This record gives sequence, C-alpha cells and structure tokens, in this order.
Amino acid sequence: MISLDKLDHSLIGILRTDGRAPVSKIAQILGVSRATVQTRLDRLVQSGAILGFTIRAQEEAPSGAIRAIMLVEVEGRSTDAVIRLLRGIREIHALHTTNGAWDLVAEIVSPTLPDFDRVLREVRMIEGVLNSETSILLRSLA
Repeated sequence: MISLDKLDHSLIGILRTDGRAPVSKIAQILGVSRATVQTRLDRLVQSGAILGFTIRAQEEAPSGAIRAIMLVEVEGRSTDAVIRLLRGIREIHALHTTNGAWDLVAEIVSPTLPDFDRVLREVRMIEGVLNSETSILLRSLA
C-alpha cells in the first residue's frame, strides 16, 4: 500500500462526498492543477487505495422513520438461536456479528416510536439476550 499525504486524503474526502466530481472542480477545490489531480487519481486507483467509484442512494427508510443501532449481548452458546429470532423481526434490516463486549449489532428501521418501543421489548424478551444498548440515529453525514 502506498503512503498517502494530506493532498491524497483531501482528494479522497472530496470523492467520498461526490464520486462524480469533475477533475477540474477537484483541482479548483484543492488549489492544484488538473494534471496533478489526474496523476494522483491514477496512482490511487492503481495502488488500490481507491477501489472504485460509486453513487450514494437515498436511504431506503421512509421519511420520518426511526433508525437505530442496537448492540446485543448474548448468553453463552445461544447466539444461533438468538440470530434466528432476531431475523424474524421485520424492523431489523441488518444484523452483524462483532467482537468485544457486544456479540451482535442490529440495524433497526421503525415507522413510529410505538413500533420502535415494541421492537426493543421484543429483542429484550428473547431468551439468551443478556443485555442491549440502543442508539437512535439522528442524522446521516456520509
């Protein structure tokens, strides 16, 4: 992997915000020539520091939906059973295993606060769930 300098990081930051930004616009923002930006881009792509360019689509969650991340601690060897039950809750849009104090991370999308409250209670009532901590996502930044 190549060593990235401040200009490389700034270039990548611009592309994360707008992957379709023209090279001339990026050059103007960075205060360098178009050729410098193109050379840097080519080097970053060739080295694998940039794997590709993509779009960011609007969130699939309906407007006004409550979105949250729930960290779940599972008792002993009951992880598979807990995962099966969590997959049955329609408001859980994604489920991940993780390391550390928490065993699972659930992404929750709920249409209303009462539905969100019901999901929290359902998860906490699952046999094998020892503890959970939930954070509501207020605003997406990137």
